[in-house]
Amino acid sequence: MSDNINDQEEIITSASTEEVTDKKCPGCGATVVYDPETLSMTCPFCGYSRQLPKPEDGGQDVEELDFESAKLRASLDWGKLTKSLVCKNCGAETLMDTADTAQCCPYCGSTQVMPVDGDEDVMAPGGVVPFEITKEKAAQLFKSWMKGKLFAPNEAKKSCEAKNFSGIYLPYWTYDSQTTSPYTVKLAFDHRDKDGNVHTTYKTYSGIYERFIDDETVYASKKTTSQYIKSASNFDFSKLRKYSPEFIAGFLAERYTVGLDEGWETAKEQIKDKLRSEIGSRERSMHHADRVDKLSFTTSYANVTFKYILAPIWIANFKFKNKLYNIVVNGQTGKISGSAPISPIKVAIAIAIAIVVLIILFNLFGNG
Repeated sequence: MSDNINDQEEIITSASTEEVTDKKCPGCGATVVYDPETLSMTCPFCGYSRQLPKPEDGGQDVEELDFESAKLRASLDWGKLTKSLVCKNCGAETLMDTADTAQCCPYCGSTQVMPVDGDEDVMAPGGVVPFEITKEKAAQLFKSWMKGKLFAPNEAKKSCEAKNFSGIYLPYWTYDSQTTSPYTVKLAFDHRDKDGNVHTTYKTYSGIYERFIDDETVYASKKTTSQYIKSASNFDFSKLRKYSPEFIAGFLAERYTVGLDEGWETAKEQIKDKLRSEIGSRERSMHHADRVDKLSFTTSYANVTFKYILAPIWIANFKFKNKLYNIVVNGQTGKISGSAPISPIKVAIAIAIAIVVLIILFNLFGNG
């Protein structure tokens, strides 16, 4: 009996991604889903659970695809049947399992969610940062966060429950490249004479700066530009796992709207800012200069590779007195960001207390 179980597990592990995703629970026949807390596939109905391979089990390296041949080599197979939905209110596009239904947009709460045709050319991700924070944990973090909002109305702190959170994978491009940057830098040296006057002299140096850029990350969405998503979305990409449709089972995945080439242009601007800072700091330190007056450089990029990856957030919207508020919880780290209502009464009380304190302090020390 045990031999049969082992054989079945080997078949599941080596099965095609579509077969894995559509795997039915052996106990009750329901579709099993990915549980971020236990890193396993579980059945929400009868409790069946199957552990996923751990990163150290081998075969989990995320491939760095050659940039120039990306369009030829990039996979379009998500390993499952997906459909694309667009929100007519905010424009957000998400991918979800064809068997699932969406009643509202997870970003803005609108019910104007419509299917999109012709999305078969959406590139499949090469890596995934899995959820480590459960929906229940996200709700607990939110409640703690709300308790710290001194000016939030008490009744508002009860308005968002775990059921209101939607798990979403955000799209990112990451790029690797060997860079070579010939540069010329003009450094400023300040000198003080015996009378205390400052005189500045300048010296110009030139050189070549070589730097390997590893995983320069670009957010691959134009549609969801929420400041709260940006604030909460700091991920540890060292925990990246090779993509498997098991990881996104039961979650949404936002469709990338920044293309590979456009993302690379953004990455190059980020890389240039990084190189400018590093070259300037290096030269100023090496020559004991007071500051960098001018820096010019050009950069060539060799052996450029890329990855398309997904990273997790929990997002919720709740209304308070007909106004919509957004909450974002990082699905990996638990970092939270969002907006909260403010009670005018609590603000007025705080201002009155501050005025009274100022009057008391003035009476105590103002006449001294």
